[in-house]
Amino acid sequence: MISYEGFNHIIKQKSITKTQLATALGISSRTMAKIAKGEPLSRATLQRIADFLGCTPSALCREVSSNLILQRLRDEKAVKLSGGLYHELQVRMTYNSNHIEGSRLTEDQTRLIFETNTISLGDGVPVDDIFETVHHFRAIDYVIDVAEDPLSEACIKHLHYILKHDTHDETLGWFAVGDYKLRPNVVGGRETAAPHEVSRLMRDLLATYNALPAPTFEDIVAFHAAFERIHPFQDGNGRVGRLVALKECLRHRVIPFIIEDSKKMYYYRGLSEWSSNRTYLIETCYDGQDAFKHLLSILDIPLS
Repeated sequence: MISYEGFNHIIKQKSITKTQLATALGISSRTMAKIAKGEPLSRATLQRIADFLGCTPSALCREVSSNLILQRLRDEKAVKLSGGLYHELQVRMTYNSNHIEGSRLTEDQTRLIFETNTISLGDGVPVDDIFETVHHFRAIDYVIDVAEDPLSEACIKHLHYILKHDTHDETLGWFAVGDYKLRPNVVGGRETAAPHEVSRLMRDLLATYNALPAPTFEDIVAFHAAFERIHPFQDGNGRVGRLVALKECLRHRVIPFIIEDSKKMYYYRGLSEWSSNRTYLIETCYDGQDAFKHLLSILDIPLS
């Protein structure tokens, strides 16, 4: 749905009626009805109106999601609201997801980087840990922006690029930042998909998942488990996988989950034993969902 609050505010300021505007620009009554109903206009029409009113198209309207959590995140992201859901999601998910993968940054340091774009000197933190923290903030921004789009290989690869660009890994000729792995890798002592199999396996996984009429929490966890077993990238698979899960929860109106670093051994066990017992991972992710629900309750945000 599109909100035309900006449009209504601007024409009121300029003392122009919708009828006068339609007449001046030769816009049909059907187009004006779309504005009243909150339906999207073509880019060309929106640009014509913006030019006439002396503003940008983005000042006239904005997309509004019926998903209250997603809309809250978008609204707070737009104004960089401090202390809200967007702020806490950025800090908590970034800290936990990076720490699971070995980052040395503490939660306080992660919060300092997000809030001030600085970190105190003398902490002895690897530069890549700092880069990947900032990149993870931007990856969450991207997830919020594209949350309602269908999940695609391009989206998943772009998340990997956001996370890993400008790090030491990008200087390695064989490390494909933003693309599938070129060398075999092992996780938890288990072989993952061979590089030549990854493209086919990812296409099949996405086709099966996107064919679901309304993915549930368990479906999203199952996708996550399958993704991690393929392990499509040279590195960064866990963080990309958890970001994809966040996106899909927001897309399908499912309360997201944050895997806390303190629960990582349960999380790893759930992934390693997924094929024989799905309970471990599902219960761990439900625990992560409870952590997100607790955050909502602290901020007095309704669940739906």
